[in-house]
Amino acid sequence: MESQSPKPSLVDRFLNTIERVGNKLPDPAMLFLILMLITWVLSAILAPIDFGELDPRTGDKLYVQNLLTGTQLAAFLANMIQVFINFPPLGVVLLAMLGVGVAEHSGYINAGLKYLLGFTPQSLLTPILTLVAIVSHTAADAGYVLVIPLGGVIFYAAGRHPLAGIAATFAGVSGGFSANFIPSAIDPLLQSFTQSAAQIIDPTIELNPLNNIFFTGLSSILVIGVVWYLTDKVVEPRLKRTLPLDDTIEDAPKMDVLSEGEKKSFWIASFMMVISLVLLFFWAYPQASSLRDADGNLTSFAAPLMKSIVPLIFLIFWLPGVIFGFVSGKYNALKDVVTGMSNAMGSMSQYIVMAFFCALFIDAFSKSNIGALTALKGANFLQSLQLPGQVTIVGIIVLSAFVNLLVGSASAKWALISPIFVPMLMQLGISPDLTQAAYRVGDSVSNIITPLLPYFPLVVIFCQRYVKATGIGTLVSIMLPFTVVLLVSWTIFLLVYWTLGIPLGLQSTYEYVTP
Repeated sequence: MESQSPKPSLVDRFLNTIERVGNKLPDPAMLFLILMLITWVLSAILAPIDFGELDPRTGDKLYVQNLLTGTQLAAFLANMIQVFINFPPLGVVLLAMLGVGVAEHSGYINAGLKYLLGFTPQSLLTPILTLVAIVSHTAADAGYVLVIPLGGVIFYAAGRHPLAGIAATFAGVSGGFSANFIPSAIDPLLQSFTQSAAQIIDPTIELNPLNNIFFTGLSSILVIGVVWYLTDKVVEPRLKRTLPLDDTIEDAPKMDVLSEGEKKSFWIASFMMVISLVLLFFWAYPQASSLRDADGNLTSFAAPLMKSIVPLIFLIFWLPGVIFGFVSGKYNALKDVVTGMSNAMGSMSQYIVMAFFCALFIDAFSKSNIGALTALKGANFLQSLQLPGQVTIVGIIVLSAFVNLLVGSASAKWALISPIFVPMLMQLGISPDLTQAAYRVGDSVSNIITPLLPYFPLVVIFCQRYVKATGIGTLVSIMLPFTVVLLVSWTIFLLVYWTLGIPLGLQSTYEYVTP
């Protein structure tokens, strides 16, 4: 008698439904085009309505901008090229992939993976990758273009499902965006909006730029634990049951033993990478370094070092890739280097098409003010409920997670809603530091399930390297467990953290006392 396959669990059936429904949507590029057209129509319908909201950034009334007027359509055509080429992820992705592409084509990355897997137990691959993903926040958007694809490569090379590796690193890079024990440029950026909002009530108040650093640092442990458990116990087993790999995978990493020549080439190339990093350190270390901003900071958005992260990634991977290629004999002429870079760009062709329509949609959605209006309406509704402080904190987390599905930029959302939330909670005796921490939780957890995240299409492309049938619905169904569990566990973590009175960061408080 034939054995029957086990009946899918309720969670499996739910996620399978999401995957089927999501994958019935049009191709991602066409989906963004359709969403842009819907935004245009909605903007025309909503433009005449006075919603009674003031834009906290300007103090002016906030209206929906009609994008179907002759003036707006003319501007759309005139600015189309600039909108596309100025789409933030486009240059970041292409430049980084030029360097990483050479390192991969020459065999340097494959050799490094063989060394890594040689001493790292498979059982620890997930937490190590998640830790690397979290640390990558410090280097701007490097995690999206570097760490996430490597997660798939490493899992595949280790005989595990590559989409599980992509999911784990995506969850660490983006779902755990506010979990990091290393200060980054986002800390002073959010603090500046929080302080401005707090000064509406108390003009003399000052906040430390690292007012959440202890909380975000300890949150890293929570995020690693959640991602580790879900990846190994929930996501990967489901992927093995429901999403088999393609029969042929282009440029799949192989785990054969390194030859003596490859070992020698790898160490020579790695030595040159280390030398490059040492030179960079001595360039950046002096207080008068040209890589620092006018105030001597290395990690501010104005610092040339932060602006140079992606070019540095290009050089740091391109150089050892070229050296490995020539020393190992894979490259015999400079045209081989160009071939490696061309191959990398060839793999990005689908992403470029998707990025074009994504850029146009996000630009239209932003100009329409529909997302901004949704954020303000939600914040005002939460304020009108007049709930206790702890419940309001939970409400801020949930609202931030929802608004994050519509407005991708962390700073743009906080600029909109901080002037409402921060003064409101100060009047309840809750400090701006705690309100900002709650916002950062909500701002992180839903990044990984919204196609409006500029890098979401890129992650779909990474998945399609191993399973060509991967669509938006597939990726959302893979990442949804991370969003739900992180939302619940991180919220509880913040409430317990608050109850125990552990400092949120430098010079931070939980209570606000009117001077």
